[in-house]
Amino acid sequence: MDLPDVMTAIEISMAGGPEVLVPASRPVPQPGPGELLVRVAAAGVNRPDVLQRRGFYPPPPGASDIPGLEIAGEVVAAGEGATHHIGSKVTALVAGGGYADYAIAPAATALPVPEGLSMAEAAAIPETLFTVWVNLFERGFASEGDWVLVHGGTSGIGTMAITLCRLLGVKAIVTCGFDDKCQAALALGAAAAINYKTEDFAARVKELTGGAGANVILDMVGGDYLPRNLSCLADDGRHVSIATQRGVSAELNILDVMRRRLTLTGSTLRPRSVAFKGLVAEELRREIWPFVESGQLRPVMDRTFPLHEAAAAHARMEAGEHVGKIVLLSAE
Repeated sequence: MDLPDVMTAIEISMAGGPEVLVPASRPVPQPGPGELLVRVAAAGVNRPDVLQRRGFYPPPPGASDIPGLEIAGEVVAAGEGATHHIGSKVTALVAGGGYADYAIAPAATALPVPEGLSMAEAAAIPETLFTVWVNLFERGFASEGDWVLVHGGTSGIGTMAITLCRLLGVKAIVTCGFDDKCQAALALGAAAAINYKTEDFAARVKELTGGAGANVILDMVGGDYLPRNLSCLADDGRHVSIATQRGVSAELNILDVMRRRLTLTGSTLRPRSVAFKGLVAEELRREIWPFVESGQLRPVMDRTFPLHEAAAAHARMEAGEHVGKIVLLSAE
C-alpha cells in the first residue's frame, strides 16, 4: 500500500487556550514491533487533551507530543508481530498522537470495529471504556446490585459509567450542574440524577440508598469533594479518584476511615504500560465487547468537528455544555 510521507496533525504551539491548537505537517510515523499504523478516520476528544494543551499534563516518555488518546480507522501498516491486522478496522487506546491523519497504536490495545458502529462512535469508546472499567469495576469492585455515585454524569466518563452500570445491573447515581443534564442522564439509564447546584448531593445519596450510602464513588472532582464524598459512602465502601478538578489536597477524618473500613484508591491510565493496557483490552473484549457487537453499548455522542477545527472542539468541551463525547473527523 502506497502511503504518503507527510500528514496533517494538530500541534500544541504553546501552552494556552484552544487557539494554540494548530494544523501542521508531520512525517507519517512508522510502526515498530507490536505496533499498528492506523489511517485515522476519527479521534476522540478528552479532558486530558485539554490539560495537556494547557501545559498541565505532559505526554509520558516515548509518547507522541500530538494530543489524542483514542482513535478509530483502518490499519494500513504494521510492525513485526502485528501484520495480521493490516486491512482491518480498529479502535484503539493510544498514549498520544490521535489528532492526526495517521497514528501509531499498540496492537495490544486495538479492538475490532463491528458492523453497525460508525467510525466516530468507535473513536468515542476506548478512553472512557478503559477508564471506567479499570476504576469503577476493577479498583472499585462495583458489582450487580451496588449503588455507585459518579460525578460529571453527562461527561464522556459519566455517560459511559451510566451505560456500563445499566448493562451490568449496577445502580448509578450521577451529579450534573443543570436540570436538563439531569434529565439526559436519567434518559440514559441513571437510577438517579442530582443537580449539585441546587441540592446537597451527599444528603441526597444517603436518602436514595435508604441511609446506607453508596458502595462505590467514582470521583473526578477532588479537593473539597473528598470529605463530602466520604460522608455518603457506605461502610466498606470504595472511593476511586481519577481526576482533581477542584484541587489535589483535602482533609479527612482518618478515624472515620478506620471505623467504617473505607477504601480510598485511584489511578491514572495514560502512563500505564502497554502490557497492562493490553490485559485490560482482553478483559473488555471478553466481558464488554459483546455488548458493542450486539448494539447494546453505544457511546453517547455530542458533536463532531473536522480535524482542523480541533480548537473549536476544545472550546466546546471547556464550555461544559456537551452531553457525551466530542469527536474529530479526519479529512483522509
